Amino acid sequence: MRASQLVSYLVLTVIQILFGVFINGIIVIVNGTDLIKQRKLIPLDLLVSCLAICRMGIQLALLHINLALLSLITPPQFTEMLVVFTFVNDLGLWLATWLSAYYCTKIATVAHPLLFWLKTKISKLVPWLILASLLYACGTSAVHVKYKWVFYGEDFLGLFFPNITAPIEVTPTLQLAFLFAEFVLPLFIFLISSLLLIFSLGRHAWQVRNTWTGPRNPSTHVHIRAFLSILSFLALYLCHYLIVALIFLQIFKLRSFLFLFCTVVVGSYHSVHSITLILGNPKMKQNAKALLLLRKCRQ
Repeated sequence: MRASQLVSYLVLTVIQILFGVFINGIIVIVNGTDLIKQRKLIPLDLLVSCLAICRMGIQLALLHINLALLSLITPPQFTEMLVVFTFVNDLGLWLATWLSAYYCTKIATVAHPLLFWLKTKISKLVPWLILASLLYACGTSAVHVKYKWVFYGEDFLGLFFPNITAPIEVTPTLQLAFLFAEFVLPLFIFLISSLLLIFSLGRHAWQVRNTWTGPRNPSTHVHIRAFLSILSFLALYLCHYLIVALIFLQIFKLRSFLFLFCTVVVGSYHSVHSITLILGNPKMKQNAKALLLLRKCRQ
C-alpha cells in the first residue's frame, strides 16, 4: 500500500478505536453509576457491563496489533499481544452469546421445558456464565500459546520473527479444524437462541396483527424493535465470525488493503453492536443521553 493509503488507514483505525472505547465506556459509566446509587446491579446490566469492558480491551489490543502491522512499533512481544487479543475476543464472543441466550429465555414464548426452567434460573446463572466464559477464554489462550504457528501461520509470524520455524506442517485444513473447535460451541448456542427469539417475536407480531381490531397495539412497536435489534445482532455476529476466520486463515495477503479492511470490520462490530445495545434499552438510552447532556453543560 502507498504511504497515503497507510496514513488514511491509520487515521480511520484510530478514530474507530477511540469511538469504540467511548461507546463502551458510556455503558460502563452508566451501569457503574447505577451500581453506586442502588448498591446492586441486575444480572442483565452486569452481563452488558462485562461485555463493554471486554470490548474496550479488544479495541486497545487491535490498536497495538495495527501499529505492529504498519511497522510503527517494534513487536518484541507481538505473539503475546495476539494471545491477549484472542483472550478478550473469545471472552467477548461468549458474553455476547450469553446475552443473546438471556434475551431468548426472557422474551421467547416457545413452549419447551428447558426454556421454562431457564426463565426462572437464568438471572442466577449469569455470574456463573461469566466465570465459565473467563475460564474458557483462558483455556483457548493457552492453546494459542502452545500452537501459535497453527492459528497464526508461519508466514504471519515470519513477518515479525524471520527465524521462526513450525514444528509441524501447517495446512488450511488444520487451521480450520482448530478454529472450528474454538468457535463452534458459542456460535451454535448463539444461533439457536437468536433463531428461537426471532421465531417467537415474528409469531407474536403475526398473531397481534391478525387478532387486534382496535387502535394499533403499543406492544407491536416494542416487538418489532426487538425483532430488528436481534436481526442486526445476528448479522453483526456472523459477519464478525466470517472476518475473523478470513484473517486467521490468511485468505488475504498481509498488509494488503483487504486484510487491513477486515481488521477495521472486526473493530467496528464491537462498536456498532454496543450502539444497538444502548438504543435498544430505553433505560440505558435515557441515562446515556443524560450523561452526555451533563458533560456538555459542564463544558
